[in-house]
Amino acid sequence: MKLTKLFKRVATALCAVALAVGVAGCGGGADKEQFINIATGGTAGTYYPIGGAIAEVLNKNGMNASAQSTGASVANINMLKDKQVELAIVQNDITYYAVNGKEMFEEGGKIENLSAIASLYPETCQFIVMDSSGIKSINDLKGKRVAVGAAGSGAEANARQILAAYGITYDDVEEQFLSFAEGAYALKDGTVDAAFVTAGYPTASVQDISSQNKIRILPIDDEHVKKLSDKYPFYTKTTVPAGTYQGFDEDVNSVSVMAILVVNDKVDAALGEKLTKAIFDNLDKIAAAHAAGKNIKKENAAKGLDFMKMNEGAAKVLK
Repeated sequence: MKLTKLFKRVATALCAVALAVGVAGCGGGADKEQFINIATGGTAGTYYPIGGAIAEVLNKNGMNASAQSTGASVANINMLKDKQVELAIVQNDITYYAVNGKEMFEEGGKIENLSAIASLYPETCQFIVMDSSGIKSINDLKGKRVAVGAAGSGAEANARQILAAYGITYDDVEEQFLSFAEGAYALKDGTVDAAFVTAGYPTASVQDISSQNKIRILPIDDEHVKKLSDKYPFYTKTTVPAGTYQGFDEDVNSVSVMAILVVNDKVDAALGEKLTKAIFDNLDKIAAAHAAGKNIKKENAAKGLDFMKMNEGAAKVLK
């Protein structure tokens, strides 16, 4: 009899717990069950603080979000593909390669479960040289030592594509596959003549160089901007304004790829609408987290996304 009574008590308690969970799932607490893992980048980069600010905004708007440090764009695409995260900050060129099965995604083929939430801010392609080098144009890089980015990286693909637009291949330069941090040190040490980076400006590593040396960013003229954007739909024209870096006293034309928000098919239209609205209603809070956040604008939210599908809910908010 004692066991029977104990069984009944346990069963009653379990039913009460199940009922409580059911009520919470049907009532005002439902939104908190919408857990959103946000893949960002390294803790020293731009993606991490921007992603953290987005997570904070989502949490204050009835969602349960967490930003995590990752290996950035390529890693983030793979995490979305494998459904390890729901939302990620990624360069739009890397996303283009993923949805089309090109470059670093050629072997694995097209990734089908991705859709865009919005473009955030430009990440500008910058060929940095010392002013004292006498190098004034991309054509002048022929025969020079050029740090083009880490092998297999998105930055390296950008450098290769820009050089090709000017008729320059790696046969024409002494390419060195260095990350920009490594390239920046090499430029300061004089072991390379130019270093390439794709990053939001002002870029911390470039600021570090310009604080000690007068630098130049090599311009990309309108003809070559058009040549690049006609071939690669992810490039957009950008002007790096005078004063961006110390001793930098002129505007320079270049191209950018866009940092974009991408989701997988775990994020439906309803959740896509909710998180997009929360983000664009709170841009001031995101801008406070990092200078790049000041460039996030609703009118630019579809920029550089023509090659991929939009999340239906995000499209509804941004139309």
